[in-house]
Amino acid sequence: MRSFLQLALDLFDAAPMQAPVCKPLPAPPSAPEVHGPFQPAQTLSSAMAPAQFSHPRANRQTRLCDAHVAYEFKRGKRRTIGMQVGPDGLVVSAPRWVPLYEVEAALQEKAGWIVRKLDEMRERKLRLDATHIEWRDGSSFPFLGETVIVVLDPTQAYRSVGGSLKADDVEVVLHTDAQAPNLTLEGVPRLTLHIGLPQHASTQQIRDAVQAWLMRQAHRVFTERLQHYAPQLGVQWRKLSLSSAGTRWGSATSDGAIRLNWRLVHFRRSVIDYVVAHELSHLRVMDHSPRFWDTVRSVVPDYQSLRGELRDEALPRWH
Repeated sequence: MRSFLQLALDLFDAAPMQAPVCKPLPAPPSAPEVHGPFQPAQTLSSAMAPAQFSHPRANRQTRLCDAHVAYEFKRGKRRTIGMQVGPDGLVVSAPRWVPLYEVEAALQEKAGWIVRKLDEMRERKLRLDATHIEWRDGSSFPFLGETVIVVLDPTQAYRSVGGSLKADDVEVVLHTDAQAPNLTLEGVPRLTLHIGLPQHASTQQIRDAVQAWLMRQAHRVFTERLQHYAPQLGVQWRKLSLSSAGTRWGSATSDGAIRLNWRLVHFRRSVIDYVVAHELSHLRVMDHSPRFWDTVRSVVPDYQSLRGELRDEALPRWH
């Protein structure tokens, strides 16, 4: 079976070389407690119901461990059976000559890995859904690891050009706790972003103004960290560009061009430092060999924990 079985990498982790033993999935959330005699918080049938995973384009289904999995099955010109777990669910690809019973056997062989990754994807989607921002006065978002509160402040200067208001026309000012002493209580965000928009501003106007401000801050912070780490690594970078890639935090080319995802500015500085050091290290070692990771470690010794934080943290959804 292993001769023609191939596991694809998902977005966050590499497939293990051997399938882990099937483990029970976490119990589903309990129903709201009902006060009264002999009333269970959760029915027996719901507690024992198997997990359900369904791809939106599912055309086959199977039972893996204790889960029902509906997956998208495709055939094509390939030599191996491929399995990929993504945000939509499980996709299985197989050569035209492989019979279905061998596909099923391959799925059962890797059942533990598949179910674990499906469960991780579901948990991540729940975290992402919880980060949706309603852009209005009082909204909040992370900036350099701290929470910032949006304040619509018409007293800030703004101008309307041709009857429309663009993000670059809006004055945006970050106030610290020294300027807003009423926000210094324990556990209360101490940063407010004052945006020169009227209270009736649209969701898109508020979001665009915040994004424009964050991108300016990102360019400033990234430039500062590149200038800090480049001499330590003995490299020269020549150009910084901001990207909005969905799954990639940065890239580097041999001519010294660095691209960094502007959304990194949501993370605390140490995480940004890891990504900056990572891309600068590629100017010395253009691969991910042990020598490359030794180069990263030379300036960011705890890069592994920071890498995990970068992978696991759920960032705000902008659209």
